Amino acid sequence: MGTSRDASSSSPTEPGASRHGHRPAAPLGGRPVRAAVVGTGGIASGSHLPALAALAAEGEAEIVAAVDVDADAVKRFCAAGGVPHGYTDLDRMLAEQRPDLVCVCTPPALHREQTVAALRAGAWVWCEKPPVPSLADFDAVQAHEGAEGGPYAAVVFQHRFGSGARHVRRLIAERAMGRPLVAHCQTTWYRNADYYAVPWRGRWETEGGGPAMGHGIHQMDLLLDLLGPWSEVRAMAGRLVHDVQTEDVSTALVRFESGALATVVNSVLSPDEVSRIRVDCERATVELTHLYGHRNADWRVTPAPGVPAGEAAAWRDFGPDVPSSHLAQLRDLVASMRAGERPRSSGVDGRASLELVSALYKSAFTDTTVRAGGIGPGDPFHTALHGGAPGWAPPRHEEASA
Repeated sequence: MGTSRDASSSSPTEPGASRHGHRPAAPLGGRPVRAAVVGTGGIASGSHLPALAALAAEGEAEIVAAVDVDADAVKRFCAAGGVPHGYTDLDRMLAEQRPDLVCVCTPPALHREQTVAALRAGAWVWCEKPPVPSLADFDAVQAHEGAEGGPYAAVVFQHRFGSGARHVRRLIAERAMGRPLVAHCQTTWYRNADYYAVPWRGRWETEGGGPAMGHGIHQMDLLLDLLGPWSEVRAMAGRLVHDVQTEDVSTALVRFESGALATVVNSVLSPDEVSRIRVDCERATVELTHLYGHRNADWRVTPAPGVPAGEAAAWRDFGPDVPSSHLAQLRDLVASMRAGERPRSSGVDGRASLELVSALYKSAFTDTTVRAGGIGPGDPFHTALHGGAPGWAPPRHEEASA
């Protein structure tokens, strides 16, 4: 889903445009958030539309438009979701509908241009993961965000939202269970050849990366949300089954600033699919086992010997069950919009998992240990996750055609 201009380089021509080159965000007050969806595929219809519809039923949101290059697809999406306006041009939709929030649900290679276009139009953005194909793209998007009060661009990292993640994050932050020492982060899924028959999948220029980027980034983001900043990573990657440019499996060792050590495994070769995070603290082990989303019952707390029963019971009391979901994150995002505050999973917070993924690839492809903050402008892994590494970078003629 492209735009009719280069949104990352056009100059502000609209009256009232800010110094960032975009229209100032409209104050919300108590009115519903005017939301638009860009890209009408499975993630839009299966996750974004239901979340927006739930908020619309509560008077918190209003779905005003949808955009897709496929005119028939956008018509079907609008008819199924009761969306009043369908477009095949993003710029026209932004100009005519002036949404407060744009949900970007297109393939990763389009995210930068579309996110910047929405920000320049004064809309906040909620962009599906992976946010953009490189750290350079993320930094360019962030440069187009508003000053105090937004608009801001947040990434869809719904696994860190909901009651379970909130409860465990608090326990770890308060050191209720002692210091975190050892962790495991596992995204072992299964994808066959039909999955990679979709033309943009498995290619650096259109998907950005393999399972570390497109699948495991959710659990890696949740791990960072629980344990805080990482300091160094050592990784390996392989292309063991699929005929793709990217990897289809990777493993990594991660050291955190706290001193905790973690193993990370990302795979699309695993018939017994599972998503898992385990954190061993001084006084308890906390484990989450699920697949594509979790509830309170998916978390398990095992106290160390000698922990008083009452204290262990308090750790196991997660409160009312709020599942991780697009709806849980959207509620949080809308609250931030109303307060004019930067939302979680945006800016530095949203960049953290992409930096870890970039470091994982650099370590795997260069056989080196990569430290946090070590990938910046001038580093080939800042502009592309393959970093031009022999055996991993696509042929130059394919990059040019993409």
